[in-house]
This record gives sequence, structure tokens and C-alpha cells, in this order.
Amino acid sequence: MRAGSPPARQKRMTCDGERRGSSLGGKMSETFNYSAHLGYLFTDKPFRDRILAARTYGFSAVEHPAPYSITPAATLAGWLKECGAPYTQFGLYSGDPGRGEKGLAIFPERKDEFRRSVADGLDYAEAIGVTMVHAMAGVLPAAERTQGHWDCYIENLTFAAQEASKRGITILVEAMSAGAVPDYFVETPDRAAEAVAEAGQSNIRLLFDVFHTVNSGLDVYGQIRRHAPLIAHVHIADFPGRHEPGSGTLDFARIGQVLAETGYKGVLGCEYVPAGQTEDGLDWLEVAA
Repeated sequence: MRAGSPPARQKRMTCDGERRGSSLGGKMSETFNYSAHLGYLFTDKPFRDRILAARTYGFSAVEHPAPYSITPAATLAGWLKECGAPYTQFGLYSGDPGRGEKGLAIFPERKDEFRRSVADGLDYAEAIGVTMVHAMAGVLPAAERTQGHWDCYIENLTFAAQEASKRGITILVEAMSAGAVPDYFVETPDRAAEAVAEAGQSNIRLLFDVFHTVNSGLDVYGQIRRHAPLIAHVHIADFPGRHEPGSGTLDFARIGQVLAETGYKGVLGCEYVPAGQTEDGLDWLEVAA
């Protein structure tokens, strides 16, 4: 039975289904598990019900960039245990989204705020069993950037990684395309990898976003191969439109093949904008009856 079919949509949401691997469109050469990004999927539901829905429809894990803005860690830990749903990754506090802020790490005047966010974020991560935390850089027009912003970024990444290493946690760095996130400080995987190298900490890795990579005009297969040793997590969405796999032009079978060939063993995070109701767009995700 495919997720999104009428029988699946009618069944009662429970947390007792076993975790399954799936294949994109039934064609991916290797089996991957999928993490539902709950900031995009099932957003018509309360947060606990989003976790229930993700498990019911065959996702093996969940993620959301700011769970601490939704519920205390102890409450979320209980929901995750109830559903048998690992939480893949989340972000450190990234500022005021209402003002378009997407990270604090590049701003010297907010260094103390960033460092407090590291302590708070790592505490929350430990409480819900998360081993990867995303440190977003920040938004700043190119004309306003100085070497000081880069230096601050590297210093803050280093600090976050050193604190995270004490708890067995990895710090993630993600590139975000200018077309989707204007003026984001780290636009390409090459620039993200440069930051990782300069910080020089073994527990800083890449969150590789397929959509952002293609949206930047880059060869996604070449970028995966180039940065494979650093990739700790992957986000997927089709292009153009950033909708469900199969809605655009990307060859997810080949993407999966390249990820498998280069040794990626993690889950694929589904960070896409549903074209309609989430459940109605899950034909790509095969789920056993």
C-alpha cells in the first residue's frame, strides 16, 4: 500500500508501526530511511499528532529546527518514546524569525547570546536523544560583510563544537541558496566546507541540502561526491518548486545511488513544501501494508 492512498488516510494514527526503509519512487538503488521535517509536513496538526502522522505514513524519524519553541524537552522526549520515533536534528536558537533572522553565529555583538544558545541547545539535545545540532550562520547582505563576520563565525563554530564534543554531539553547517534564503552567509557547500576546515573540529559536519544545491546552479552529483566525507545529514525536495519528490525535474534514483556509492548511511530529511495536504502527496513514499 502506498502512503496517501485512501485506505492509509482513513486508518487511525498510532505509534506502534515498525520503522521501515523506503525507496524514492520505488527506484532508488539503495534503501534509505526518511525523516519527516515537521516544520513543513503535517503542519495542520498539533505537534504530537505530527509525530503520530509521520510514523503512521512510514517515516522512520522526525525533525524540526526549533522544538524548544513548541514544547519542553521532557514532554517531547515522552512523545518520541511513545512513538518510537528518533529525532534527527534541530537548530540552535537562530534569532527572531519575524525579523528574518536565521542564525547568530556571524555577529560579534551577539557572541554571548550565541554561546548561551549552545548551552541551552545541547541540554535540550541530550534530553531528547539528538546527536546532531545545526548552528545557523545568519543573514547579512554581502555589502555589509567584513572579515570580522567570518572570523566570528569560525570562532563560534569552534566553541560550539568543543562544547558539543563533551556530549558526543555533532555540529552541522548547512549552505542555503540565495534564491531561497537571500543574503544567507553560507550559500554553497564549498563555502560550508571551508568553514568546517577552518574551524578544524572533527565533530563539525555538513547538512547537505539537495534543493539548495541545485537552486544555486550546482551539479548535485558532483557536490555530493566532492563533499561526501563531511556529509552527516541530507535534506531532499524536488526542483523547481521545492515540493514532493517526483513533482519536479530531479532524478532521485540517481541521487540515491550517488549517496550510497559515496558511503552515506544516514536518513534523508524530507524538507519540502507539500503541494497540497501532506498525506495527498505521499505517493512517492512506499509503505508496506
